[in-house]
Amino acid sequence: MSDSIVIQQPALQAQQLMVLHHGEGGSARHMEPLGRRLAAHFPHAFIVSVQAPYRYDGATPQPADAEVRGQWFPTQDIDDDQRATRVAQAVPAFVHNLRYWQTQSGVGSDATAIFGFAQGATMALEAAQVEPALAARIIVLSSRYAQLPSSAPEKTTLHFIHGKADPVIHYGHCVSAAERLVGLGGDLTADVIPFLAHDVTDEVMDLVLERLTGHIPKHQWEEVQKAAAQQQAASPPPTP
Repeated sequence: MSDSIVIQQPALQAQQLMVLHHGEGGSARHMEPLGRRLAAHFPHAFIVSVQAPYRYDGATPQPADAEVRGQWFPTQDIDDDQRATRVAQAVPAFVHNLRYWQTQSGVGSDATAIFGFAQGATMALEAAQVEPALAARIIVLSSRYAQLPSSAPEKTTLHFIHGKADPVIHYGHCVSAAERLVGLGGDLTADVIPFLAHDVTDEVMDLVLERLTGHIPKHQWEEVQKAAAQQQAASPPPTP
């Protein structure tokens, strides 16, 4: 997985895996600031920023040592139907890459968090439709589904963060996705930030950390409630 950047690799067995995916025209280096923030708060996590496999359509000729700008799927002459098709074609390689890092880190899906910005998050969202148990959390920054989902992953929490001033991907995509997922019984948070454009700012990184540390996944709540109900049913009635 050349050109990917391992930001943190614990000396002992990692307890979590955090895999970061940049946007169209970006590179693994663009997600490093977020990765560094995560490393400071999660010292036992294996954290890697992955380089997209395809050269960006809009890239101009650069010196051999210049930073390579990448994309997860081609966007030249794209419309909504073509987007869905191209993303679907790219999903198997995306999933394979994630499984590679799970193997490298020794961390399973239940302790994996996928972070994506723009195109990178679209890939994560669509991959989770194909493999619902891909990760425990998916953090979606300034992005959208290629197609609105027909089902919600049962044990994956989705965190959407979008700028209301985003000129690239309208925040309405975030709202529509949240409404659809709520209707499907999904576990999610959705934050629209006023005046934020298409960027991963300090404010966004603060909110990412808040959502990761402050939100208890829905399926965990349900398991606790079920166990409590079973315990109550098994307990003898109080003596009058």
